[in-house]
Amino acid sequence: MKIAINDISDALKKIDIALVFGWQDVSQRYRRSRIGAFWITINMAVMIVALGIIFGTLFRMPMEEFLPQVAAGLIVWTFFMSVIMEGGASYIEASATILQVKMPFSTHIIRVLWRNLIIMAHNIIIIPFILIFFMKPMTMSVFLLPLGMIIGIVNVLWMAIFLSIVCTRFRDVPMIVQNVMQICFYATPIMWAPSILPDGMPQLLIQFNPFYHLLQVVRMPMLSETPDMVNWIVCISMAFFGWILALVFFDRYQQRITYWL
Repeated sequence: MKIAINDISDALKKIDIALVFGWQDVSQRYRRSRIGAFWITINMAVMIVALGIIFGTLFRMPMEEFLPQVAAGLIVWTFFMSVIMEGGASYIEASATILQVKMPFSTHIIRVLWRNLIIMAHNIIIIPFILIFFMKPMTMSVFLLPLGMIIGIVNVLWMAIFLSIVCTRFRDVPMIVQNVMQICFYATPIMWAPSILPDGMPQLLIQFNPFYHLLQVVRMPMLSETPDMVNWIVCISMAFFGWILALVFFDRYQQRITYWL
């Protein structure tokens, strides 16, 4: 794993490059707009309210319970999905830079992570307003949010590193990843609650969904709730084995990325 570790280490030493690129990616989207990047917040707020009311009415869920779950779920899922999908296509999008400028490949992954963290920071503003509107009390569980975010970021990063190489080699993979993530969105309790499922196999299938556990360790502290120990164990185990896989894979094929581009 020496090549992979050295590449990541060099990228962290020159992290200011990735941070500048990521910031420019966000600012360029909303250049000459009076509201600027807060259009991100407005778009997400409209989606949360619309989908929350529609699905809450369909499932006959109490709005004070359902809408905060939908809001936190959509914000966290959007972050996870964006890092995974954009990270997978990061080398392809930055092919001109990679072929002309020598820099660590991991810089492009960090760039994707940073710009999506900025977007999430804009979206997460919505959560306090929803909690205040429904008069939800704040508990000590909210202090688990930084830990949950770190675990979530660690997991989506190894997925992005792994997919970045696969997507560079096989150009059909980004479309496959997009379809898989769409299926995972509907299979993960974001727009619905696990309580509506009958006992038995349906409940068991949720426990085998890795995105469910990743979602819980971030969403529940965001809503002042405590994730189950199973959620923590699954996420930490997935991070450990996932990073081993990503580092070995990256170490073996890193030198071929430029050729594939």
